[in-house]
Amino acid sequence: MQPPATPQRTDPRSFAVRAVMMLFQLVVPMGIAAVTIFDEGEFAGRIAYAVPFIAAIILFNVAVAYLQWTRLTYTVGEADIRVESGLLSRAARSVPYERIQDVSLEQKLLPRLFGLVEVKFETGAGGKEDLALTYLSEAEGERLRELVRERREGEAPAMADAVPAEALPEAAPLFAMDGKRVLTFGLFEFSLAVVAVIGGLAQQFEFLLPFDLWDIDGWQERLTGPGQWLAGLGPLAQVVGILMALASLSLVGFATGIVRTALREWDFRLDRTAKGLRRRRGLLTRTDLVMPVHRVQALRVETGFLRRLFGWHSLKVVSLASDSGAANHEAVPFGQMDEIAPVVAETGFALPPQDTSWMRAMDRYRFDKIVLAAIVLLPATIAAIFIADSVQWLIPAGILGVTVVHNWWRWRHDRHAIDARQIYSLHGWFSPSLAIGSRVKLQSVEILQGPIARRRGYASLLLGLAGGNLRVHGMPVERAREWRAGILDSIGRTDFSELVEAQVDARAA
Repeated sequence: MQPPATPQRTDPRSFAVRAVMMLFQLVVPMGIAAVTIFDEGEFAGRIAYAVPFIAAIILFNVAVAYLQWTRLTYTVGEADIRVESGLLSRAARSVPYERIQDVSLEQKLLPRLFGLVEVKFETGAGGKEDLALTYLSEAEGERLRELVRERREGEAPAMADAVPAEALPEAAPLFAMDGKRVLTFGLFEFSLAVVAVIGGLAQQFEFLLPFDLWDIDGWQERLTGPGQWLAGLGPLAQVVGILMALASLSLVGFATGIVRTALREWDFRLDRTAKGLRRRRGLLTRTDLVMPVHRVQALRVETGFLRRLFGWHSLKVVSLASDSGAANHEAVPFGQMDEIAPVVAETGFALPPQDTSWMRAMDRYRFDKIVLAAIVLLPATIAAIFIADSVQWLIPAGILGVTVVHNWWRWRHDRHAIDARQIYSLHGWFSPSLAIGSRVKLQSVEILQGPIARRRGYASLLLGLAGGNLRVHGMPVERAREWRAGILDSIGRTDFSELVEAQVDARAA
């Protein structure tokens, strides 16, 4: 019988990181308070009186961070991991190993400077149900991750025997993105989020601005001079001014996309390890995640309207380690299909072959959707012709026209197929998406029929996954029942223990 596990504390440097973070959180409120409370003439004279108060706050934060560190312990037991915390009131959380879906490491900027990582234990419930340890050293975090995974799979090596992945020689990555690829990716991530954020901040802190943000008359006075000057240059100059304004917004959008992408995807690297696919990425916040291959239930290959013109796609993994908040793990965020194919093969899946027998949804399914939209929008269009002013009736009429074109296009391009191992669902025309599901790893198979579908003889097939759903719409009822029976037969004839062992042996080889 092994002695009981001893509670351990996190890295001693954790309390220093927490203290600095708490101070950063105080900087903005204290700055706003200083500007709003003190007048311009009083600020310099009274700041000296505030220094002792600020110093007391700093010391108090350091003391609280230290006490929190001393009262936070974790215990790695034989059957579970237990975390206890709290100063005035104690809280204890115990998570059995079988409930832990995955263990990931995350490094934000400040902990990274101290060589620390946050260890996250994903239970599949998401949100506050997950468990996290902040912070451990990089070596300790990697070793704890390997230990928890081994015990979850039924083995129990000693802590000293768990070999960090960093200690092993690294082979060539399955997929990686250098700086040039990340910047190219950022160009396709066009975003005007910065403009929206600046507008929101201006609205929240308009009391600090020297003018009223929503004073229309004031804005007209400010723009009167430039507006008259621009009007005097003629229509061509006005068009040039509008184009320059649009170019400025586009520049902001592209810059925002590049920055956001660089922060998230910098130094992206995907490796094949004995435990699965290991993904590392991030500039300021570095994440280290392993996606166990034997838990992969489905894949999603996606692209965008402009990306597909240049052959760029993304690959996402849907696995049992996913929760509702992060249903898909990105394995290849931005790559060509010849780069995605080897990663798909490593997961045990395959892209649809050239001779795949694709099937469309029933034409009556799309026709019924158009009719339902017309029932709502056509009366609205007729009413707008007689009631609304000008050409406002074009709004519901335009929506109806778009609905008709959209459903016709979807009927032409949406496809689904099945073979001996996998299910395929191709949908979307503006941003096409291909879902590939395993016939033996699905959690449920359900046939859905509304009142109209029952009368018209079609159905939707809902395939349950841990990270969401895989739907096939507009199938003939007979085909839906045939698919369900075949998928349930595949699940029933599969010994999942042998499946996992075979994948483990393949990784070892």
